[in-house]
Amino acid sequence: MATRQPFTDTDTADEAVRATCDDATTCKRFATSKGYWKDPYIQYFVRSVGERKAPEINRGYYGRVQGVNHLLDAFLRKTECNCQVINLGAGLDTTFWRLKEENLMPRKFFEVDFPTIVARKIHNIKTKPPLSKPLIETHSTDSLLLDAHSLDSDRYCIIGADLRDVATLDEKLKRFQLSPELPTLLLSECVLVYMSPTQSSNLLHWAAETFHTAMFINYEQVNMGDRFGQVMIENLQRRQCTLAGVEACQSLDSQKERFLKTGWDHTNALDMMSVYSMLPKDDVARIEQLEFLDEKELLQQLLQHYSICWASKDKLSLGLSQLSF
Repeated sequence: MATRQPFTDTDTADEAVRATCDDATTCKRFATSKGYWKDPYIQYFVRSVGERKAPEINRGYYGRVQGVNHLLDAFLRKTECNCQVINLGAGLDTTFWRLKEENLMPRKFFEVDFPTIVARKIHNIKTKPPLSKPLIETHSTDSLLLDAHSLDSDRYCIIGADLRDVATLDEKLKRFQLSPELPTLLLSECVLVYMSPTQSSNLLHWAAETFHTAMFINYEQVNMGDRFGQVMIENLQRRQCTLAGVEACQSLDSQKERFLKTGWDHTNALDMMSVYSMLPKDDVARIEQLEFLDEKELLQQLLQHYSICWASKDKLSLGLSQLSF
């Protein structure tokens, strides 16, 4: 039986984590090809639709995308877009392009990920006009600041950095005009779980210390102590992917606790079963017609093992603690 390896900064462990970026992107690509939601930009990061994904996976991703977007868009509206967004471990995410299209862009949108992923994303942006054009349209000068592991424009910035090294992360973000004074939304999706509890606590503490008015949205595993959770862990371990931060994923309370312990004032959490039940009924009815779902119990189990936790601090009294589903 495989023993759980401690998380190290080895290439193998990091490479396994980086591979999850491709998993998420190919799953989203397939779900959008079936009509679960619209994303005209993801095709420029993953050309082929790839092999079929099970209906419960597609519905799970639908819930994830709609749930995270609901809170993100609520924050943007609450701040009237006079804010900045930092997507931590952004992968090949297309949110910036969606917000540009919907006229819901923050003052600046930052993305951070491993340098190798950032290099790939920059290459895609440079070589695909539908990706580069929105950046150029929102930029005031002729030239973008660009090197192998960073791209900076007036409204969009992508940086290669290791989230476990908070001091370097802070220095890089501030070099690209991150403002501690602006209301800030931080977003992480299945990112903190790959960091040790100390490393993720340092990151959450840095965010709470740096921004006086902020919200953090974390999409991640939950209820990982039961048998279904153990199977999820074992499946990932077979791919050399260790959930180093799984102790914070034991319950909704443990997810909330990590924020309260690191300087956040208000926190809330729901499992994805609850989030799914609160999404707009008409659209849920529409997507449930797309594919026949045989394994309703499996979908239920999946949704019960993921959660959205969101935390806020609100010196400007914008009413961030009221943002919910």
